[in-house]
Amino acid sequence: MHEEQPAELLNYVLPLVPSKLLAEQNESGSTPLHWAALNMQLGVAQKLVQHPQGPGRDLIDIKNKFGRSPLGEAEMAGWDEGAKWFVEVMNLDAEGSQEQPTESNADFEDSKTSDIEVEILDADGQVARLTLPDSTQLYSQSTSI
Repeated sequence: MHEEQPAELLNYVLPLVPSKLLAEQNESGSTPLHWAALNMQLGVAQKLVQHPQGPGRDLIDIKNKFGRSPLGEAEMAGWDEGAKWFVEVMNLDAEGSQEQPTESNADFEDSKTSDIEVEILDADGQVARLTLPDSTQLYSQSTSI
């Protein structure tokens, strides 16, 4: 089957089915978007996420019983094109994450000698926190003999 055929079929099917079916999970917890990711069907993924009556980009956050979102499945399958598209359209305002106000230049100058706190959001939406030590302390430790 050509890649265009499943996407074309969705043009006819999506208006006929209840939109809640787009987020319906099977026995393994996978949704139609997981299927599209596993089968590298960009046109299908786009139609599922962009369906006006559907859940939209929230579909990208649904995890199956293996703990993988459609983005995680795309990455596992080595489907770079799909993973890139999911990242471009996914909801980046994860629960509990709030944008920090930017520091003024004066505050930045004062903070140069403190540790750096980093939060990284992985493909499955998990937050990893990391504290990097002050780079001036690292430099002085490595140069003092």
